[in-house]
Amino acid sequence: MKHATYIDAALAPIERTEAIKLHGPDGFEGMRKAGRLAADMLDRLKPHVVPGARTDALDAMVHEMALEAGARPASLGYHGFTHSCCISINQVVCHGIPSERTLKEGDIVNIDVTPILDGWHGDTSRMYMVGEVPLKAKRLVEVSYEAMMRGIEQAQPGNRLGDIGHAIERFAAKHRYGVVRDFCGHGLGQVFHDAPDVVHAARAGTGPELRPGMFFTVEPMLNIGGPGVKILEDGWTAVTRDRTLSAQFEHSIGITETGHEIFTAPG
Repeated sequence: MKHATYIDAALAPIERTEAIKLHGPDGFEGMRKAGRLAADMLDRLKPHVVPGARTDALDAMVHEMALEAGARPASLGYHGFTHSCCISINQVVCHGIPSERTLKEGDIVNIDVTPILDGWHGDTSRMYMVGEVPLKAKRLVEVSYEAMMRGIEQAQPGNRLGDIGHAIERFAAKHRYGVVRDFCGHGLGQVFHDAPDVVHAARAGTGPELRPGMFFTVEPMLNIGGPGVKILEDGWTAVTRDRTLSAQFEHSIGITETGHEIFTAPG
């Protein structure tokens, strides 16, 4: 197994390298502010995620909320992406593109936002249930949230990154859900997608050691069916290969001396 390398974030370039950045108090404070903003944006969207809502209108709200807070959306212009958030409905696993599409009663929807505030990225997503949803969809949403939180429980100094993915995969397997392998969590901070990659299906005791100052996302995607996905012709939208429902939650966290801190926890 290749050994991970670590670097003081204050000495590292503001770009992705394979070294894992370890942040100090200034980084924690920057991420708290960005994370609080991201969580607040998702809170404020909730009353608007209703039957008949257009996804491009929700995207416009995200854009406006970021700007009014003195932030900017990280996704806007990222590798050519032209919107301020991702909105993924039903069988869309991630990276759904806002459009004229309207939400319908019974839809389950993931909205993923990443405002950049004072140079720091607050990356989070959550599921919304549109009106009354079928029991199987509601259960998928509930289990997906619990799977994320079980993974985050393993985010302790001295543990290994694989402990997070192992906890997620084991819990999902109890409910016979597939855990997507094609996408993973990631380091972040002043860089949107940084080392390390955080896989959500892994062997316990494997991967880099978790050390205080590490920042990364935990964002498992669970499918009612198999874990396979495919990318649509737009080059962004990922859907379940078997067309079953998918759900995802995401938090940005930091490893502390005694455990972890969730930067994007709802207020």
